[in-house]
Amino acid sequence: MNKIAPLAGGLALALLASVQVFAQAPAAPAAPAAPAAPPKPPPPMTFFVTSVGNGDGANLGGLAGADAHCQALAAAVGRGGSTWHAYLSTQGAGAVNARDRIGAGPWYNAKGAMVAKDNATLHGDTLDAARVGSALGKQFALDEHGAVVSGFNDMPNKHDMLTGTMPDGRGYTDAADHTCKNWTSNSDGTAQLGHHDRQGGGNSSWNSAHPSRGCSQANLVSTGGAGLYYCFATN
Repeated sequence: MNKIAPLAGGLALALLASVQVFAQAPAAPAAPAAPAAPPKPPPPMTFFVTSVGNGDGANLGGLAGADAHCQALAAAVGRGGSTWHAYLSTQGAGAVNARDRIGAGPWYNAKGAMVAKDNATLHGDTLDAARVGSALGKQFALDEHGAVVSGFNDMPNKHDMLTGTMPDGRGYTDAADHTCKNWTSNSDGTAQLGHHDRQGGGNSSWNSAHPSRGCSQANLVSTGGAGLYYCFATN
């Protein structure tokens, strides 16, 4: 028994020393963290409200002149590589529907926020599409610079957008003038207007809220606009 006690004590001391050595051993270096993935760039702008109109009331030079204005404004902010069309309908022989000239979507504003994923959502073609709805409104219907366009209760109010369309995005088929003579008049006629901020006048339609008082620049301003309109990239 006397021989066993020292042996057990020695084993205990050896075990304790091993534990101390292990505890004092430097920890293995941690594996380097994986580099964070760079954030994805926002989608390119495919929709905007014109920051300025053509300057001659609703005489835009027809659809060709309106499209050229959209193209020039887009090019000025580095987006001239896409084909841009104005969201405008015409009437009479060879009439064109605004919805048929803006591509298939999706459309993003200058900040990269989606405005609408497709034509059906943009116009609420079905109950489901209408339930999803577009994001059009004052905080999303930005100009080509990404700036908010003044609207209802702002000074000046510029929320009236030239469209010439019915709520479904199609042109009128009656005898009345809803397009200021297919966007060539700065005097006679009227233009159907939408509210980019979806406010005011008891009508929140972004594309078919009410007619203008006339086609001159003064008429458009007095109604609550500035001769602005929507531009969409078709590709």
